[in-house]
Amino acid sequence: MTLNPALQLTQHNELSVLEINHPKMKAKVALQGAQLLSWQPAQAKQDVLWLSEIEPFQNGVAIRGGVPICYPWFGTAKAPAHGTARIREWTLVENSASADNVRLVFVLDNEAKIKMILGESCELYFTHLQAEPAQLALHTYFNVGDIEQIEVQGLPTTCEDKLTNSQAEVPSPRIIRESVDCIYAAQAVNFIQDFANQRTIRIEHINASETVLWNPWQKVVGGMSKTGYKTMVCVETARIYRLVQQNETIGVKISI
Repeated sequence: MTLNPALQLTQHNELSVLEINHPKMKAKVALQGAQLLSWQPAQAKQDVLWLSEIEPFQNGVAIRGGVPICYPWFGTAKAPAHGTARIREWTLVENSASADNVRLVFVLDNEAKIKMILGESCELYFTHLQAEPAQLALHTYFNVGDIEQIEVQGLPTTCEDKLTNSQAEVPSPRIIRESVDCIYAAQAVNFIQDFANQRTIRIEHINASETVLWNPWQKVVGGMSKTGYKTMVCVETARIYRLVQQNETIGVKISI
């Protein structure tokens, strides 16, 4: 396929990565997992997405950061954790650029399709193509200045706490001072107030049924340094308990 001049195919260790340079933003997308690794609008001082500084970029190994696609299952009920889509190579089938954005379409055989619209905002749309229903999470890692200086706004005051496997009453807005792994009923919009970076990240969840909030704190996590948790928080757009049906589309739109 011919690439638009805004795109360049590069190699990050063992993985092929599209690097995007456009007047409105810069971005990177790994073909493994059709995983958006980086998105930085022209007016932004820092990347909006977090990527592990020790990421090895190895074939068949899940990439720690960006927007992993957890599909066709979520969690560790089956192996590999969070499904196979994020460790398989997707095919770029469409690419174009306008004055406002770059549009990319990736497919995973006849199983799934992802459309990305990358400009001053970042939009990802996942379409499930198979007859059998599936789970999905757009597992977005957000880059923050200091995990102890953020608020996640717009979340409910109850969640399923996966650390205790129980329903929990929690404050909203949510601040983070310890390990958190909570599944909430999805709201239309959440905000991350990033006080250290002096910015607000807006997250619009499209056709989601759950939102997952995750930060491992000091727990050892593969592919992450001991201090990596200090500059990231995951706010995930998910369909965990209401399965995704054939030809259904779930999306996330991010802006600052």
